[in-house]
Amino acid sequence: MKIVILGAGQVGSTLAENLAGEHHDVTLVDMNENVLKDIQDRLDVRTVVGSASYPEVLRQAGTDSADMLIAVTDNDEVNMIACQVAYSLFNTPSKIARVRSPHYFIRKELFGQDSLPIDVFISPETLVTNYIKELIDHPGALQVLNFSDHRVKLVAIKPLYGGPIVGKSLKKLKDYIHGVEMRVAAIFRDGRSIPLNGSTVIEVGDEVFFITASENIRAVMAALGRTYRPYKQIMIGGGGNVGSSLAAELENDYQVKIIDHNRANCERLAKRLHNSTILCGDVADKELLFNENIEQTDLYCAVTSDDEANIMAALQAKRMGAREVMALIMRPAYVDLIEGGEINIAISPQQATISSILAHVRGGDVASVHSLRRGAAEAIEAIANGDEKTSKIVGRTLEELEMPRATTIGAIVRAGDVIIPHHDTRIESGDHIILFVSEKSHVREVEKMFSVKVTYI
Repeated sequence: MKIVILGAGQVGSTLAENLAGEHHDVTLVDMNENVLKDIQDRLDVRTVVGSASYPEVLRQAGTDSADMLIAVTDNDEVNMIACQVAYSLFNTPSKIARVRSPHYFIRKELFGQDSLPIDVFISPETLVTNYIKELIDHPGALQVLNFSDHRVKLVAIKPLYGGPIVGKSLKKLKDYIHGVEMRVAAIFRDGRSIPLNGSTVIEVGDEVFFITASENIRAVMAALGRTYRPYKQIMIGGGGNVGSSLAAELENDYQVKIIDHNRANCERLAKRLHNSTILCGDVADKELLFNENIEQTDLYCAVTSDDEANIMAALQAKRMGAREVMALIMRPAYVDLIEGGEINIAISPQQATISSILAHVRGGDVASVHSLRRGAAEAIEAIANGDEKTSKIVGRTLEELEMPRATTIGAIVRAGDVIIPHHDTRIESGDHIILFVSEKSHVREVEKMFSVKVTYI
């Protein structure tokens, strides 16, 4: 596929790396020549220097023959105008734009072929808010990802001592979790994926990814030693788009306090939020945190636009007694450094955005994609189409499939029912299949498995 990416920031450059690694023809456009040179030195991509919304720059980038335009510059207006130019001048088939301001995306009538011709618009703030909300709803989880309209969840967790299935082999799990169907999709030990078979033992310190129906999450987490302790008091550091959206989502179900340093913004928050406490001050202010009883806070979420401020605020809150802390981190290099220490969870908005985009790049047989472990792994919801003659998977049992290495089928959703498959489960046309690919290099093989042959009568 020929893809033009506008914007070489964290999202654009990471997306270019992902897509170039999958052998797509990628062109990256940005105003910063030095950034483009650095990217071209390490990636097999074309680069064009210039404003992403200028018709001539888009022509130089090959938009007139591109299959897809992905506009992820830091400017909403540039992204939207670029999609308009691509549609009006070049008739680009598929156009994706990142739109951050809620003033735009709350008005859905703005987008469409008869108005702004954007096929998919992505709001990173909305994606991050939903991501954090899932973590809050499932205390103790490192990641919670949804598939098939929330029927199935993929959960990442670190087991604790005392869990009934901790120290047990995978083949014995059913003896300890009665009446609950689940599948361990992957185990990462010391940062690396380990092979899974019946004798593989779950150990403390592992990062375990399991798949199950949504209603079974708590039972499986308890079996891994994670006793359900719901959050009640939540403090949010930062009242920007993410912080205000998160508070609005949570304030009716939790006791929410939100801190922001800007008085004018605090006044706006007070008008928008009805059940939250608004605090004007520094998100890492020790005296403010003490006065607001940080030691009684179940969760502190640092979600300003400044990585360093989020790290310092989260560390300060944890050391002063907050039960758990999360920090929003823009720079991928920081995430691995801080997560799992005093900061319980580091949240990457880039990964959430990239996951949303990849689902559209992959085509009609892929319903959703989640990029995991900084892009090293993926969870995919793919649709089985065709019949036994045109499909490599329809009509075949799991044991008959030649699955790519490091790939696990975790669940099948059929007519709304969740099935945790076994070796003799037969795949039917229309099934939604949730797979975990622990090594990204095998994603293309998975895609080929779901491709349908063209037949002629």
